[in-house]
Amino acid sequence: MTPQAVVFDIGNVLIEWQPERFYDAVIGEERRRAMFDTVDLHGMNELVDLGHHFTDTIYAAADKNPEWRDEIRMWHDRWIEMATPVIDHSVRLMKALQARGVPVFSLTNFGIESYDYAATHYPFLRDFDRDFISGHLAMTKPDPAIYATVEETSGLSGAALLFADDRADNIEAAQKHGWQTHLFDGPQGWADRLVSAGLLTETEAA
Repeated sequence: MTPQAVVFDIGNVLIEWQPERFYDAVIGEERRRAMFDTVDLHGMNELVDLGHHFTDTIYAAADKNPEWRDEIRMWHDRWIEMATPVIDHSVRLMKALQARGVPVFSLTNFGIESYDYAATHYPFLRDFDRDFISGHLAMTKPDPAIYATVEETSGLSGAALLFADDRADNIEAAQKHGWQTHLFDGPQGWADRLVSAGLLTETEAA
């Protein structure tokens, strides 16, 4: 079945998201490993993705861990340096699909305030035909309910949807809903998948 809409994850599909790489560059790998071993920073970020306030959540974690206070605050104060660079080829694929009249949805674990902030730097984040942002939905991938929400809202389900994500657990959850999927490990593979699905020509996917 030819997909009727394409669903993009954002982090590591359209924009690189590598907090560890950022901290390695700023404080060194040894200190970064020590901090990540001591503080559940990804758990903190999960709260933001569930809709908790971006600033308040991160600053509260910093206050609870005074030995890492300044470093934790960087997760907020220098956040855009973690969410970079844009994966340009993926953005071109998004625009090429829309030029062909194929609806493009986002399905992303992303905070409310942090998404708005990111969109000021990356305007294409406002160009999706439908947005499914975890912070606004108060649920995150791979919760089955978030996939059901996409289906209920869009009126599309199962193989009518083609979904790209860089995490295997998110892909497996989509497959349980019957979605067509692509485990993203680089934009060329995603381009090839869109061509094989009959959505783009090789020239359009370049």
